[in-house]
Amino acid sequence: DILNLHVYYPWEFLSSSPCRTVVFPLMTSGVTYWVIKCLQQLDVWSGCINSYTLLVSPRLLFTVFSFILDYSVYRLAPFWEADPWKALVLLAGSHVTLVFYTRTFANTLEGLLFALLMVLVSSRRSGGSSAEPTSNHLIGIVTVAGFFNRPTFLAFALMPLLYWVGLNIGSQKSIKAGINHFLKLVPCACFTAAFFVMADTWYFTSMRLDNIYSFENNSLFDIIAQLNQKIIVTPLNFLHYNLNPHNLAQHGSHPRVTHFMVNGIMLFGILHILAIGAGFKMIKKYVYILPQVRSYYHGSSRILVHSDGNSVLLLFYFFPLAFLSLFSHQEPRFLLPLILPLVLFGASQSRAVRWKAVIIVFNVLGALLFGCLHQGGLIPCLFHLEQLMHSPESSNHPGRYILLFAHTYMPPRSLLNIKKGDTNIEIIDLAGSEEEKLCQTVRQRANNFTCSDCHFFIIIPGTVRSTITKCGVSFKNETLIFPHLSMEDPPQLSFLLSENWRSQLGLYILQLDR
Repeated sequence: DILNLHVYYPWEFLSSSPCRTVVFPLMTSGVTYWVIKCLQQLDVWSGCINSYTLLVSPRLLFTVFSFILDYSVYRLAPFWEADPWKALVLLAGSHVTLVFYTRTFANTLEGLLFALLMVLVSSRRSGGSSAEPTSNHLIGIVTVAGFFNRPTFLAFALMPLLYWVGLNIGSQKSIKAGINHFLKLVPCACFTAAFFVMADTWYFTSMRLDNIYSFENNSLFDIIAQLNQKIIVTPLNFLHYNLNPHNLAQHGSHPRVTHFMVNGIMLFGILHILAIGAGFKMIKKYVYILPQVRSYYHGSSRILVHSDGNSVLLLFYFFPLAFLSLFSHQEPRFLLPLILPLVLFGASQSRAVRWKAVIIVFNVLGALLFGCLHQGGLIPCLFHLEQLMHSPESSNHPGRYILLFAHTYMPPRSLLNIKKGDTNIEIIDLAGSEEEKLCQTVRQRANNFTCSDCHFFIIIPGTVRSTITKCGVSFKNETLIFPHLSMEDPPQLSFLLSENWRSQLGLYILQLDR
C-alpha cells in the first residue's frame, strides 16, 4: 500500500470481512517501507526500492525487536529460580529465535507481547504490596494489543493474568477481590481496543476497499461517515471464521496431538520432552496434595501463587499448548511464544546442562532446515526474476512476462517490485496442482505465446522437474537455484545419493522457447 505495489491480499485482509488488524503490519513493515520510500524520494538513496530491501528492512526491524525476548529472559530468570545467563544461552542458541523471531510473523509479535506480559505480571512476588497503577495500565494495553494481533493470545495470557491476580489479592481469599483487580485493567483495555477498532475501520473502509485510494481522496468528513457506516472488529471476524471446522479444514486438518507429539519437538527438541516428563510428575504430585491445598487457599489464583516456580512455568507452557490442540489446524509457528517459559524452565536447576550436546546439534540442524533448506530457493528466485524484469535492457524495451509457479509455497508478489496497474506481468500460482492441470495450463499458455517480446517462465522444484518434460514444450534457458527443499515433494534417498543430487535440492526457473 505504501509503495503502491501489486500484491496478493490474503483472505485475512480482504475488506469484506477482515480477520487481522492492520495496525501491527503498519507499525512494523509499514514503517520500514515508508523510510525507504522517503530515502528514494529525497534522492538520498536512489533505487533503494528493490526486492532485497523489501525483504531485509522489515526483518532487520524484527531482529531488533527480538531482543525484547533477551531482556525479558534476563529480567524474569531470578524470579523463576533460573540462571539468567544459562537461560539467555538457551534462548540465543535456539533455532526458533534465530529463524522465526527474525521473520515477519504475527506469531513473532505474539511472542514478544507475551514476553512483555510475563515481565509485567512477575514484577511482584507473593507477599508484596498491591501492583502499581502503571503496571495495571500496561497489562491492560499489552493484553488487548495481543488479542487484536492474534485472538489466540488470550490462551497464552490467561495463566499469567491469574498468577498476577493471585500475587496482588494478598490475604483476601475471595473471588470478589480477584474480579476487582481484573476491573483495574478495563479503562486502558477499552481505550486500546477503541484505538485498534478505529484504525482497522479507517483502513479497511476508506483506505482499501480492495483498491487502495490515496490519502488525498478522503476528507475527514468522508472518513467519519464511513466509520459510522461500518465498524470493523477484526478479532470477532477471526473467531467467527476459525470456530467453523469447515473453514479450518480448508487450511489443513491435523490430529489433535500434533502440537504435543510433533510441533513441540520440532521447535524445542529436548526441552519439550523434559517439560512433558516434569509435567507428568507435577500432575502426580498435585493429584495427591490438591484437596489439602484447595481447602487452605480457596481459589485457583492463590494456588498458582503458592506453587513452586517450576510448576507455574509448566502451567504457562502447557495450558496454551493444550488450548491450541483443541483446533484441528495445527502449525508449528502457533507455538512460538512458548519459548519463553520453556527456556526459563530449562535453565532452572540446570536441567538443560546435561543435554548440552544434544541441544547444540538439534538447533544447528533446525537452523539449517528452517532457515536455509525449507523452501529456500523461492526468495532467491524472486530476486533473480525481479532483477531480470527491471534490468536496464528490460526498462528500455519492456515486454510481457508470465511467471508460473508450481509446487512451491505462495510467492510473495511484493518482492517482484511490480507497480500497481502494471499489466505486463502476470503471475500464476498453481500451488500443488496435479500433473494433468499443470500440463494443461502450460500448453494453453504456450499456444498463446506468439508475441516477440513475451517471456514465459516456469518455476518448479527439482523433484517434480520431470513432470514438465511430459507437457510437450521445450525450454531455451534453465536456471537452478540451490538449495531448495520442498517437504510436500521431498527428494528420494536414491536420487540424493546420485550424481544429480543438487537438482533434487534445487528450484528450477525454466524459460519457455517461443
